[in-house]
Amino acid sequence: MTATTETTTVETDLYINGEHRSTPETLDVPDPAKPGRIVGRAAAASKDDVADAVAAAKAAAVTWGALTAAERAEHMRTAIAGLADDRDEDARILSQENGKIVQEAWVDPLVLEIRWNLALDLVDEVERSTVLDSAPGIPTRTEVAHKPMGVVTIIVPFNWPIAILGASLPHALLAGNTVIFKSPPSTPLATTLVTQRIAEKLPPGVLNVITGKDENMSALIHNEDIAKVSFTGSVGGGKKMMEMASGSLTAVVLELGGNDAALILEDAILDDAHLDRLFSAIYDTAGQICMNAKRIFVHRSRIGELTDGLAARLEKVRLGYGLDPETTMGPLNSPKQKEFVDELIAEAKASGAEVREYAELPDGEMSGGNFVRPALVIDPDTSLRVVTEEQFGPVIPLIPFDDEAEAIAAANDTWAGLSGSVWTADPEAAQRVGGQLQCGYVWVNDHGAPRLDLRAPFGGVKNSGIGREQGIEGVRAFQESHSISVLDPEVLAAMQH
Repeated sequence: MTATTETTTVETDLYINGEHRSTPETLDVPDPAKPGRIVGRAAAASKDDVADAVAAAKAAAVTWGALTAAERAEHMRTAIAGLADDRDEDARILSQENGKIVQEAWVDPLVLEIRWNLALDLVDEVERSTVLDSAPGIPTRTEVAHKPMGVVTIIVPFNWPIAILGASLPHALLAGNTVIFKSPPSTPLATTLVTQRIAEKLPPGVLNVITGKDENMSALIHNEDIAKVSFTGSVGGGKKMMEMASGSLTAVVLELGGNDAALILEDAILDDAHLDRLFSAIYDTAGQICMNAKRIFVHRSRIGELTDGLAARLEKVRLGYGLDPETTMGPLNSPKQKEFVDELIAEAKASGAEVREYAELPDGEMSGGNFVRPALVIDPDTSLRVVTEEQFGPVIPLIPFDDEAEAIAAANDTWAGLSGSVWTADPEAAQRVGGQLQCGYVWVNDHGAPRLDLRAPFGGVKNSGIGREQGIEGVRAFQESHSISVLDPEVLAAMQH
């Protein structure tokens, strides 16, 4: 990656049925670090543009779905080839529109490429069927196969939009579906450019790329021609997707918010390597990752050691512009989210909790940007919103506990169930505690996106989502089972005697 602080003005269009399309209206994309600066402009699709995208995907689904999985995989290998050639520029654009440091923005499309290739490794499983032989009382031999659903809409959030797209797009395509991808309105530029470069190498209509205002997007969800919607975002957004999809009985897969608990047991190893991992799990992308640790439950005997270890790392944080190589933490993406996180910190202070804030806010042209000083909230009242709600910002509560059962109960006492972690030197304790956490994915002595096994199914329980992404489970999420049953005359005859 080539480091540069040079800014870029970018314009993107739509991509429908194999053709780029400009629009009269556009979306201004603001720079979250520099108030008043516009990073670029994205096309704003009309309802007619959306209808055209649905029609194109529906028409292409017939031919694409009729290909074998191996044939689709060949198209997909060609489509992803050379994606890394523009990664430096993609990262610079994404850093400016998102706010996160350019090093993280560079990894974003890399993860898409990794997930894409891991999906292609599943090609031999995509069409694998199961045969149910005849049995006493069942005079049939049934083959259970898996078929494409048709047209799929994929919607991703602002924080890691290209990487998150990789958790669903290749699986949906390999399964035999055509796709309409909607880029997030606050960070549409880099994601649109990357996705369009892939779409240009696929047959027309197989992958269509849309940007625009939410009021013109309902036909991507509430539509009998849409077989499934894959949505990653907030719990409120997921509920809205379900509500909209209910009218047309469109299926949904939802990866929603988290309130992840990290449990630091009495025997946890808190050396530099483990503290570095935990710090990353909390503060990467300024806390704006769904699977980041959001609540730290620490054995009372270790809270001082943990606080000191995190504080030593927070003292080195430099808030600033994402393209500046000396910056270690950028701004939050939106003024609304900054206001929310500031409220959480203010409430914790007002409650009497010990709140420690670190780093200096930038000045000059970044004064008034969406920056929040990273913070620790030590031993808060557990009814505070900084504990009960997903912060999605650089603030974390450190909550002491005295026994294991207490910690597990507190960790599970939440609306969420995306992921969690157990930190201990005892492998048996890790399995015992991890097995009791009510969430979809558990790390041991680690936590967060950098160590997520991209082969494994990922998704939440409770309000953290419906369905799974990644792995063969991620492919099956975009297929319908299809059974063909053939009567066995001999078994039937035996039943009649």
